[in-house]
Amino acid sequence: MAKKVLVAQGGGPTAVINQSMVGAVLESRKFRDVHLVYGAFHGVRGIVDEEFLDLTRETSHNLELVAETPSSALGSTRDKPDLKYCQEIFKVLKAHEIGYFFYIGGNDSSDTVRIVSEEARKANYDLRSIHIPKTIDNDLVENDHTPGFPSAARFVAQAFMGANLDNWALPGVYIGVVMGRHAGFLTAASALGKKFPDDGPHLIYLPERVFDTEKFLADVKATMERYGRCVIAVSEGIHDAEGTPIAVKLAKEVEKDAHGNVQLSGTGQLADMLCDEIKSKLGYKRVRGDTFGYLQRSFVGCVSDVDQREAREVGEKAVQFAMWGDSDGSVVIERTGFYSSDYRLAPLEAVAGKTKVMPDEFISDSGTDVTDAFRLYLRPLLGSGMPDAFRLRQNMVPKVLKK
Repeated sequence: MAKKVLVAQGGGPTAVINQSMVGAVLESRKFRDVHLVYGAFHGVRGIVDEEFLDLTRETSHNLELVAETPSSALGSTRDKPDLKYCQEIFKVLKAHEIGYFFYIGGNDSSDTVRIVSEEARKANYDLRSIHIPKTIDNDLVENDHTPGFPSAARFVAQAFMGANLDNWALPGVYIGVVMGRHAGFLTAASALGKKFPDDGPHLIYLPERVFDTEKFLADVKATMERYGRCVIAVSEGIHDAEGTPIAVKLAKEVEKDAHGNVQLSGTGQLADMLCDEIKSKLGYKRVRGDTFGYLQRSFVGCVSDVDQREAREVGEKAVQFAMWGDSDGSVVIERTGFYSSDYRLAPLEAVAGKTKVMPDEFISDSGTDVTDAFRLYLRPLLGSGMPDAFRLRQNMVPKVLKK
């Protein structure tokens, strides 16, 4: 009997999440037993509210144009469904006779798929539920890396390349705060913007290591004494020995998001507070800070072609696993060879609600830099056409008056 497909997007948008959506839609339309393909408008909230787009009626040409466009074309949501919420999702899926459910998202999204899958089994309802990976944080377990991360990493690397050039021309202290609550992969990508030995970022602070304010100030002072300038990359999730986020420790007021998590990004507070610490404790005048915020998620014109291809393929593979397989699961990317990728379906419980962090082999002994192992890991993911930076040769003319 012909079945209906439902595709949804959840969590933070990425530069390539639409590739996954379009991959799932176009691949689904190839199968005879697929009658209609729907898209949920604004993720699981759209499912509960029965706000569906009929993607069967969308042209392949327009779908391809949308695939090349960053952000979530179906809209997204920050809702974190509990059991009751997922039961409402299942009720709607059943009412609309959905046979295949594809949800593109991160940790929370995979957990939603797991609960919906369990509800379908309990009701003896024929539903195939597949989680399609997505997150710029690169923190999904089982995966070598996650679609969305390479393009965001490319942006971070290029942004710090530019910040370093600016800082070289007008020396001072520069701090760039990058997304990453528990995993520092994205902040670590800043190191790929370095070319010359004295290039920044000179200091990189990750949530995988304890952040000590006094040591931080000592590191900044030592770097200024060595280079006459200092470029710093900081993860929004840096924390003290007790696990308290530095943004919370130094903030006067604390905001929380819809999931009850302390709001770490979007306010600019952490960058401002660290700049204030440097100014007041070290006395440096030229100290500037930026918070990358949403810029790193869906920046147009800074997309990894490797990321685009893999994001499309995880969408296609999700459909193939659903049509040809006999189990629900989460699509996982595995690295093969120097660089190529392959895909498998992992059990939902192996991925749902878990967080991957940077392994020790990727972090230098000092805790303020990355290793060559990380550079080798990330470089192929950034894709082709990475820009480069050059310097004038220092052929100085001999002084006449001030010898």
